[in-house]
Amino acid sequence: MRRALGDGAPFLAALLVAVIALAPIAWMVATSFKPPGEYVSTSLRFWPQAPTLAHYGELFGEGFLRRLANSLSVTAGSTALAILAAFPASYALARLRFPARLDVAFLLLVLVVKLLPPIVVAVPLFQILRALGLLDSLWGLVLSYQVYALPFAIWMLLGFVREVPRELEEAAMLDGAGLPRRLLLVVVPVMRAGIAATAVFVAVLAWNEFLFALLFIQTPSRFTLPVWIATFITEDETFWGELMGIGLLSSLPVMLAVGYLQRWLVTGFGGSGR
Repeated sequence: MRRALGDGAPFLAALLVAVIALAPIAWMVATSFKPPGEYVSTSLRFWPQAPTLAHYGELFGEGFLRRLANSLSVTAGSTALAILAAFPASYALARLRFPARLDVAFLLLVLVVKLLPPIVVAVPLFQILRALGLLDSLWGLVLSYQVYALPFAIWMLLGFVREVPRELEEAAMLDGAGLPRRLLLVVVPVMRAGIAATAVFVAVLAWNEFLFALLFIQTPSRFTLPVWIATFITEDETFWGELMGIGLLSSLPVMLAVGYLQRWLVTGFGGSGR
């Protein structure tokens, strides 16, 4: 009997953790289908007595798809720009020798920038975007997100580049491959899982970013999802049905992307894909 309980303890622990983690999500889903009279009721009921799709109808009627497209565009642009800029930087830091330990100084500087509170750099970024004519534009958000996305990507990709065997590049050099060809045909294929893992984390950061989007975007039609979600909480009322519905809808793209790239994430953190 004790042995049976001991063997089942890990399963029970995992089940308990799963229940605790999924309970808020289940409550959010159930509340999104409740009419207003039910989710403000004092009686505690999980599943709605009279399910309704009215909240989702309101969301799509008020421009959910437009805000979804804004978030997707900013996230894709921020991720692509961060990876394209961070990859050569991390490769140079891993492979080249810098005088006077400038590589260490650069990494420390990047780390300090990443650790700065976003509000500290918000005012300088506001001035820069206004000077460039990119204020109140999605391209401005893509550039401003690099303040935290680029340092994060550099630090992550640096570890993956260091795991690529130098012997592979030396063999390619003997075959006459130049640096661009070595990068595209040797380094990138070996560390593709690491690049995918880095891209996922950078995308999640950009997808959830709120402060810069709130400060730099003034036109409601250009709001990203985090900023638009905040509009459902007002001084007079909190629109719980719409809030739960938009919370669910805005989480689906991230969950689908992470689920699809799960194998790459596991491979990336277990090794560089060799």
